Amino acid sequence: MPRLAVLNSDACQPKRCSLECLRYCPGVRTGDETIVIEEQVGKPLISEELCSGCGICVHKCPFKAISIINLPQELEGRCIHRYGANGFALYMLPIPRAGKVTGLVGQNGIGKTTALSILAGRLKSNLGSPEVATSEAINEFFKGSELQGYFARIGKIKTVYKPQSIDQLPSSVKGDVVELLGRADERGVAGKLMEDLGLDEIAKRKVEHLSGGELQRLAIAAAAAREADVYCFDEPSSHLDVYQRLNAAKVIRGLANVGKAVLVVEHDLAVLDYMCDYVHVMYGTPGAYGVVSSPRGVRVGINVFLDGYLREENVRFRRESIRFEVRPPTKARITGRVLFGYPELTKRFKGFELKVRPGSISPGEIVGIVGPNATGKTTFVRLLAGELKPTSGRVGISLSIAYKPQYLRAEFDGTVEEWLHKFLGEFDQAFEAEVLERLDLKTLMERPLAELSGGELQRAAIAACIGQTADLYLLDEPSAYLDVEQRLNVAKAIRRVIERREAAALVVDHDILVVDFISDRLLVFSGEPGRLGQTHGPLDMRSGMNLFLREVGVTFRRDPQTGRPRANKLGSRLDREQKERGEHFYLG
Repeated sequence: MPRLAVLNSDACQPKRCSLECLRYCPGVRTGDETIVIEEQVGKPLISEELCSGCGICVHKCPFKAISIINLPQELEGRCIHRYGANGFALYMLPIPRAGKVTGLVGQNGIGKTTALSILAGRLKSNLGSPEVATSEAINEFFKGSELQGYFARIGKIKTVYKPQSIDQLPSSVKGDVVELLGRADERGVAGKLMEDLGLDEIAKRKVEHLSGGELQRLAIAAAAAREADVYCFDEPSSHLDVYQRLNAAKVIRGLANVGKAVLVVEHDLAVLDYMCDYVHVMYGTPGAYGVVSSPRGVRVGINVFLDGYLREENVRFRRESIRFEVRPPTKARITGRVLFGYPELTKRFKGFELKVRPGSISPGEIVGIVGPNATGKTTFVRLLAGELKPTSGRVGISLSIAYKPQYLRAEFDGTVEEWLHKFLGEFDQAFEAEVLERLDLKTLMERPLAELSGGELQRAAIAACIGQTADLYLLDEPSAYLDVEQRLNVAKAIRRVIERREAAALVVDHDILVVDFISDRLLVFSGEPGRLGQTHGPLDMRSGMNLFLREVGVTFRRDPQTGRPRANKLGSRLDREQKERGEHFYLG
């Protein structure tokens, strides 16, 4: 069985541990050919040929920087790319197909972006060796597969790549939206893209003045406007509300309709389902290795991912299957008592007004908050948190409140553990089991908070919020930057804390699956983005979803196997039937 030795260079801190992995490994004999670990550039180097797999170095490392993994035998000789000795390894690749949208789904750190970068020609494959692979080696490697022809034409194939991070866009391009899109427009579709993605109202705004959602829509439009054979979109739904996500999905789907090959990495399963024809499930160990499975139809592929078992490959990559409730949470979760109520409120800014209708929430209840961007969802949460004062009305909540804001800042000079202790004091067993383990934070405890990625910081901030003893928890977009499994684990952790403490929570999110998975009732926001926002509810799940999705113009049904919400194709028979019945979110 092939063995993979992986060193997480970011986690490895030899000056702080004196290379405990070196000192205690029984295979180390300095100067002997049986050395398993040797020091190189101040950090360990693990010989995979000589490693016995005893696991002592793994357990001795205080920073959990070393992984020794026994790979399935069938992966031997199938490595597409490896980031240096003891670095992350990717096995197999997805297959671009003309006229089809192919999705990639899997955990963060599993190689999805690496796979896209190789197919887009941004990263040269090394086939697991230290040097970049030659054309002859790649041709031999893929001989007899669909990818052989693709790589044979790689110099002639034109690709367009929309990167995962759009934060650097303002520093790399200058000008206003219409000017930038005009420069990218090789297909003569700039005007239609601006209309489809709602960019008309910001046409004259400078790129450096755009919000995250506006930058995302501009990046999608600029990619779709260019002429290419293959289009790669890495996490196109980030920063977008549900309405914008579905519009972006239609634009991406439109590229396939004119014969283009499209590859998409996406964590919102409803959006992935809505736009893709095929899905490759990716599995492995985050940060260590990733494997691209064979392609499956979009419904089957997503269900296989939720099930956690690849039958054809005979691989189980998750111990428990993920299932959704066929009906919304029962009233048994809601005691009937009112934990707190809020009166009619208004909040006015220059050019924008939020009108809040009276509402209440019960102990043990989680209210999901949904609606378009710029209609006041974050403003409402900040009013309850006491960060903003209403223009009229009085919040008057005499409860203890824990709040996780939408935008996070790592302004703390210390480790994750020190930061959490600052908020929470000593950890109890329930917190360690329900939160730290479920959110996979124990491996991050020794990391400096300032060095965390967006997803890591998000999980730490959620833990800091729900770890507090409070009556009311306010969480603004907790699924941002998280992969599918992390999103659902966060939902489970929040649910468990709320039930155990008989508290209540308000959760703002744009992922329909997360909202459906976690919510007892819905508070729906509507209005004119950027000018007027107003609330409806809290409403029961059926009424709330129907009201919200009627505004969006899309219908959902439930998958009979997993219970997950699935978006109906616009204009399909089910879409027409449900709209005629007024059932935009079918729950029966």
